Amino acid sequence: MKILSSEYIKSSAKLSQCPKPEMPEFAFIGRSNVGKSSLINMIVNKQGLAKTSSKQGKTVTINHFLINKKFYLVDLPGYGYAARSIKMREEWERNLWEYIMKRESLKYLFVLIDTRIPPQKIDIDFINKCGERGVPIVIAFTKTDKEKESRIKKNINEFCAELLKYWDELPVMIETSSLNKKGKPEILKFLADNL
Repeated sequence: MKILSSEYIKSSAKLSQCPKPEMPEFAFIGRSNVGKSSLINMIVNKQGLAKTSSKQGKTVTINHFLINKKFYLVDLPGYGYAARSIKMREEWERNLWEYIMKRESLKYLFVLIDTRIPPQKIDIDFINKCGERGVPIVIAFTKTDKEKESRIKKNINEFCAELLKYWDELPVMIETSSLNKKGKPEILKFLADNL
């Protein structure tokens, strides 16, 4: 698949404000600052389409980007730490799960995992929750260029071992780097195959 066009459509605080569910959607989620916006920009080859920030919890809305006038990539708020009140975080979480569970045009949820660190309980718990609820997911390992390859491999292997305590079969997994475009062909092929 070639990305011929990509445009920001709108940001929504909750499901009812999202664009009409008339086209397939692939959403991206992960802990705050895991690289969701950077990965989307890398996939579409357009810096600045999705807004990036070094500040955790920057994305606070459901952001729709129309790709090739045929499908949406969706940048979701991060889960876990964010520099906001507990009440606001709880509201985001409710809105997130409403989108994930009720959005009929959502094809796959890409769950992003930072490869620089060992497996985190919050990520495992989130993935298991998706599994329990029948949410189709892809695991995208991010920032593979930020550490030694041996450390990256170790962390990914430990993550898979942890997941296999709960899963009979692992979801699709793709290693990515927004810097050197690692994983881009695999993601584009996956999107094309699942439209």
